[in-house]
Amino acid sequence: MPWRDLQRIVFRTALWVVGMSGCVFGGCDNDEKPTITGNPTTWKILLWAAGSTSEPTAMAAPLVEPDDGKMPETLKDQREVLFRRMKAYFGYTEETMAAVRQIVEGSSILGQGNPSETHPAMTRGECFQIRKAAGLSYLDDPICGMRNMVPLYKASEGEKPQDARVCIDQYEFPNMPCEYPVVHVTTREAALLCKALGKRLCDAHEWEGACAGSLRDPKDEYAFGRSRRDMKSIHNNNRTLVWAYGKEKNHALCATGSKKNKDCQGGGYRKCGSNTYPAGSFPKCVSPLGVFDQHGNAAEHMNLPMKPDQLASLGHYGETEMKGSWFIFGTYEAHEDDCHWRAPDWHATSVLSTGSHSNYHLGFRCCANVGGKPSEAASK
Repeated sequence: MPWRDLQRIVFRTALWVVGMSGCVFGGCDNDEKPTITGNPTTWKILLWAAGSTSEPTAMAAPLVEPDDGKMPETLKDQREVLFRRMKAYFGYTEETMAAVRQIVEGSSILGQGNPSETHPAMTRGECFQIRKAAGLSYLDDPICGMRNMVPLYKASEGEKPQDARVCIDQYEFPNMPCEYPVVHVTTREAALLCKALGKRLCDAHEWEGACAGSLRDPKDEYAFGRSRRDMKSIHNNNRTLVWAYGKEKNHALCATGSKKNKDCQGGGYRKCGSNTYPAGSFPKCVSPLGVFDQHGNAAEHMNLPMKPDQLASLGHYGETEMKGSWFIFGTYEAHEDDCHWRAPDWHATSVLSTGSHSNYHLGFRCCANVGGKPSEAASK
């Protein structure tokens, strides 16, 4: 049999195994949904064997800084640690890191929470141990071409990963497992940070598809031409209830067991600690497409297009949208948090407004079009 034909067979087999039997790699109970996250390194090697990428080590393994149990005491120190870890883990250039630094340092509060008020619910070291026990590693997906991004596609319509036109970060920014999410970030700053890394903010339907396990066309996800209130109502009234981890709500599977500070009455920086968990520390809080923490930890900024030409996947932005629950939902469910639920127009502005919202439990993650080009799916 010719080698290329053998590669195709291996590739199809690899995709079937990964897409349909995540339990083979990671181990799961009979009632768990298969995911692709059991052992991403094994998935990468299977894809290499299929000829989808040149070699298993096409990207250098990330340099992960061990946890020393210490938390930075100032915002400046916190940021320096974050910059150092990002550069080592992703191998970003000095130019890229300079762009990231400029955006972050342009804010007086952007970071991983007020160091004097923040009490993380778990250490990075504990997260590393949990993920190791679960068989989780990092992911270099050849379709996305960027570390810790996974492809989004219309799985319910029979599409496969190689049909994807868009990818999404597996973790909240900075998209590193066992790193605390960045918060106190405005939607504008989030969009600029994504851009600095060659990405963009996600459209609301992309985030929802990543959570539910299958992407849908924008024309089926937005009532374009209606008011925002009507768009939200039409969408919510017709949505299918599902969470990233299954059809039944279970906050205990996700990073929801932390608490607000006693004196935190609003969303301000001075009294409210960002008492989050390290990203990816709950192995079962993952979608069928391999995206972690879309419930719990930090809520997330994204783009809500009010018109077809405001899709982020086409290179434009509309209004702000916030999705996902956050770290207190185990004891206080502030609002619904299923994959498809859309919130009222809380703090709504244009995405790039200098007055866009930020708070202590609000972060973001990025998306990117495959090949860096506008998504064909967005124009349908």
